[in-house]
Order: sequence, then structure tokens, then C-alpha cells
Amino acid sequence: MSARRCDALSRTWSVDEHLADVLGAVRPLEPLELSLLDAHGCVLVEDVTVSTALPPFDNSSMDGYAVRTADVAGASEEFPAVLTVVGDVAAGSGELPEVGPGQAARIMTGAPLPPGAQAVVPVEWTDGGTGAGPAAAMTAASADPSGAGGEVRVHRPAAEGQHVRRAGGDAVAGELALAAGTVLGPPQIGLLAAIGRGSVRVRPRPRVVVLSTGSELVPPGEKLRPGQIHDSNSFVLTSAARDAGALAYRASAVADDADSLRDAVEEQLVRADVLVTSGGVSVGAYDVVKEALGERLDADGGTVEFRTLAMQPGKPQGFGLVGPDRVPLLALPGNPVSSYVSFELFVRPVIRTLMGLPSVHRPKVRARLAAEAPLTSPDGKRQFLRGRYERSGEGGVPLVRPVGGSGSHLVAALAQADALIVVPESATEVAPGEEVEVLLLGVGGPAD
Repeated sequence: MSARRCDALSRTWSVDEHLADVLGAVRPLEPLELSLLDAHGCVLVEDVTVSTALPPFDNSSMDGYAVRTADVAGASEEFPAVLTVVGDVAAGSGELPEVGPGQAARIMTGAPLPPGAQAVVPVEWTDGGTGAGPAAAMTAASADPSGAGGEVRVHRPAAEGQHVRRAGGDAVAGELALAAGTVLGPPQIGLLAAIGRGSVRVRPRPRVVVLSTGSELVPPGEKLRPGQIHDSNSFVLTSAARDAGALAYRASAVADDADSLRDAVEEQLVRADVLVTSGGVSVGAYDVVKEALGERLDADGGTVEFRTLAMQPGKPQGFGLVGPDRVPLLALPGNPVSSYVSFELFVRPVIRTLMGLPSVHRPKVRARLAAEAPLTSPDGKRQFLRGRYERSGEGGVPLVRPVGGSGSHLVAALAQADALIVVPESATEVAPGEEVEVLLLGVGGPAD
């Protein structure tokens, strides 16, 4: 056994030491050129400039008539400007009629402004070519082709450029569209499409595979037999990985059998950038993760170290790089709260580091403890308690309220929490009204 392995087994690690060791072993994934929809949720690795102005030409923002401003100056319902309609301009039109003095072209939203026209009057400012009062809408061209000709009465004047989207009014050719480091959400994908980019160079979303262990685990929806419980950890952790920005896959739970777990890990390595297990990392006779991963994977050149951390919940942890590609494997404890807290502290930063994001941790804030009694914590351990955060409490001061007890099995209370209250190693008690550190859950996602 190596000196490093002996040290890992014999001493207690702090939360910060373990996190630093984990993050020191992972690097951002190599960039790929991906099509736009495949790049959703990924991080740009290059600046993208606007190749073509947006919009690329002057176009109408309304359904109406393209006119010369001099021809409609002073127009009113009592004294309308009567113009000759010289044709239709629909979106996508290539050949455009020229608008001369006393003329107008019927135009649709998004259609190019025809030569000679200076403004667009909405159809509601006209009689729509009917010779009657103000029109509410245009008649479909297929139903009344004559609408592209004849005369139109305009009841209101228009200033130059009114209801016209100018070329380059949204983005000018050559300017920066998106900077490297941008997470591509729907608006960013839309912008890339609008400027004509069919693909972009990004860091891909990490593929995370989640494995729960335990012979007592049964998938939700199946009937429980005596001694069995439903597998919730794999669903929590897979959802949390997706929330962090990963492509996450939930594998079937593995029974407490070392060979079965080793086979499952080797099978999942082909599709994983990160492997996450839950359960089997403590000191029990059936802690199969330690048994399965602590020895045989060494022969493949990988190592998984199992450690004791000075934290509650989540004291037992495992970490290593396994398989020929040295895939990070994080072995989390099996109690639901321990597993989720461990994910937030250690796995989430790994996912976001692989994505190349500048911010890998949940936001930290300070808040006043709103509780009926003091919070107690073991000496020398950093405790993470579930809480509800109130951004604006009494007098505008942020508050945090404990939710449920400190038990690592209380999954119902976890569902009510949106924050973790941090009690430092040096504190054994926090009184109501004292200021505490709070980790905000549900914020700090990929696009934040």
C-alpha cells in the first residue's frame, strides 16, 4: 500500500482539503465543434462575431403600407391621403416594386422596405383599400388578389423610419455576438442561428453516470417487500447532475456484491466522463463500494481512496481516477441527505470544472439565523443543515430558517430546503439571531 493511501486512510480530511484534491485531478473537457442544438447547455471556447448585420436589410415591423412621408403629411380620417397601390411586398420577397410620388406598396411584417419608401403606416391607419373606414386587418392575398392594386386611403401621417427596422439595428457586422465562456441557452442559440452560424466550438456537457448500491433498493413504482426501500438516491443525484449542466444517466441499482459492482463500473466507463456511486463507503461488513473499488481497479492503473472527512453529514467519502481514461469516480455515502450534500460540495464543482465554467460553486451569502432554539454541532466538524432562505427578512436583513432535524436520513425535510446552513468546525452552537454562512441551492446553475 502506498504512503499516500496510508495517509488517506489514517487521517481525517477537512472539507476544503478533499475538495482541493478532487478538483486538482480534473481538467476541462476538450472542445468540440457541435451543431447548434447539440451545443445547447455547452460553454463557448471562442468569441463569435456577427458576420451579417441583423437585420440584414431595412424591413417592416408592421403589416401595412410602405409610403413616402411627404405623401401622407397632414393625413387624417376627414382628409385622408389617397395613394395608388403598386404591388405587394411579402416576407422573403426578392423583386420589389419601387414606390414613387403618390404611391404605396402593401407590405407585411418582416418584408424588405421597397425602394423609394421611407416609412410604414399600419393597416389600422388606413381603409385597407376598401374605400370604407379604418381597417382592422388585411384580406388574405389568396382571397383577394386585387388588394395588391387599386387605391388606399391613409388616415394618419408617418415620420421617416416609422415602423421600419433598420439594417444593423440589432447587431452590426463585425461586432462581438457572444464571448468565449458564454453558456449557450435558448436565446444564445437563437442569436447564433440568426447570424448564420450552423455550428460552434464548445466544451461539451460532461456525461455523468450515477450508480446506487444496496441489496435493499427497489425502483420507484415497484412493490416493497420486507426490508426493502425505494431507490431515491440515484434519482436525486441524476437530477442534480442535470441541474448542474451535465448529460446524466441513471444506471440500475447494484446489489451488495463486489463482483457485480466492478462489472457495472467497467460497463459504464465507456459512456462516462464522471462516475458517481452512492452507498457502501462506510465501515460496515457489507460496504461493497470499498470492497470492490479499493483493490482491483489498482491493477488497471486507477486508484480509489476512501477517506474520513470532518463534516456532517457526509463523513465517509471516496475519490479516484479509474479505467484507462482515468475517469473521475466519486463515491458518496448512502444516506439520502449525506449523498445530496456530498454531491453539492464535491460532484457539482467537478461537473462545472469539466464544462470550463468560471464559477463552480453554489453562491455563498450571510444571513441571520431565525430559529426557536440554538443549533448544535459536533466540535471539529463542519455541519451542513437544511434551511429556508429569505432574502428580505425583518428590517430587510436576510434570514435563514432550519428545516427538519440534522438526521442524514430525513429526505422529506430536504425537499423543503433551498439552502444549506454552514456551521464551522470551531462552533458547537449557533444562537438564534447570529449570522451564519448559507449556501444557496437552486441558483448558480449553468446559465447563471
